[in-house]
Amino acid sequence: MKSARPKVLHEIANAPMLAHVLETARQSGLHDAAVVVAPGMDDVVSVARSVFPAAAGFIQDRQLGTGHAVLAARDALEGFCGDVVVLYGDTPLIRPQTLAQMLERLKNGAGLVVLGFEAEDPAGYGRLITDASGALLAVREEKDASREERTVTLCNSGVFAFRGENLLGLLDRIGNDNANGEYYLTDAVELACGDGLKTAVVLCAEREVMGVNSKLQLAAAEAELQKRLRARALEEGATLVAPETVFLCRDTKFGRDVVVEPNVVFGPGVSVGDGARIRAFSHLEGADVGAGAVVGPFARLRPGAELGSNVRIGNFVEVKNSTMDEGSKANHLAYVGDTHVGAKANLGAGTITCNYDGFRKHRTEIGKGVFVGSNTALVAPVKIGEGAFIGSGSVISKNVPADALVVTRGPLDQREGWAAKMRARRDRLDSAVKGNKK
Repeated sequence: MKSARPKVLHEIANAPMLAHVLETARQSGLHDAAVVVAPGMDDVVSVARSVFPAAAGFIQDRQLGTGHAVLAARDALEGFCGDVVVLYGDTPLIRPQTLAQMLERLKNGAGLVVLGFEAEDPAGYGRLITDASGALLAVREEKDASREERTVTLCNSGVFAFRGENLLGLLDRIGNDNANGEYYLTDAVELACGDGLKTAVVLCAEREVMGVNSKLQLAAAEAELQKRLRARALEEGATLVAPETVFLCRDTKFGRDVVVEPNVVFGPGVSVGDGARIRAFSHLEGADVGAGAVVGPFARLRPGAELGSNVRIGNFVEVKNSTMDEGSKANHLAYVGDTHVGAKANLGAGTITCNYDGFRKHRTEIGKGVFVGSNTALVAPVKIGEGAFIGSGSVISKNVPADALVVTRGPLDQREGWAAKMRARRDRLDSAVKGNKK
């Protein structure tokens, strides 16, 4: 990856690849996780615990193959008789229903299930060797495969499912007599067959088990996941005017009749209510948009933004850690931070809430029906009472009573003929400079 960051923590759709894999496992019905990592990767285990809070971390101090890696988690596997699925943190596109199919095969009597795919080009993949009836006999790594076996296009994804009571007995008998001198998890298939266990293959699309080993492949995985997320949004009733230009997160939620215009980016934790419209070139993250609200164009909603129904957020408006109640408006060129805006309040162009004093954040309270004139600064902590009017160009640093009018700009200073005198003086100075140069 040419990066200081562990590979499985690189992100697609604004979440680490590992988080995608584990969330898929959780949605398929699995209840816990053991994460095998290299030394010094505590941050990988922390991400795992964001999905499975009780996830245990195990260190594989030497990389001696996939079978050796699974055995690193022996303490979690001993005495466990439930189902075990072996997954990889760099294959983030597996679907929950695919894992559910593997678990179903275990439920129906299989002792070992392998996830396979038909490869367009099988070079480099392990081959799934089956008999005439289609029963799985072995998985052969390409380096160890015969010429005939290399013609097989049914390939191994690396994802295995076991009945827990069989797993350690199989792993402990895996040897390393192969071209790489490693302990292959794939050897468990032949051992299972020798034990009389039923083995099975579940098939998926090749792109579903695409591994990520470079930034180029990371971009390809992002593109594939975005296609899925857009398709899901459209199927659930949202309108994406130009779907290929909209970027979503796995957890983005849309109500009915939502319209998303081109070039909108959704970060983590965004929900959009029924009938809302997100206009072009807006960026939303950690925000809740109410029914019928309109956001943008060129708007930014940061974490903690909560918009009530029919709120209007216009161009070049930023909202952070603030609640805007039903029908309130900030239609252009405003910053609303650490603020509560009451219903039907209106914030004029250039309004900003000055929420940071250089040391701490402070809150602003704007009451119901307040009108704030253009180019106004509200210096927190401050409260504006219901129905108050704030004159344009004001700096408000004290609380304002309900229904009051407050204007803090200085008096108009008008000087007749001043501009003409200034221009004449400038012309004289220019002439003098030219004369001196001669």
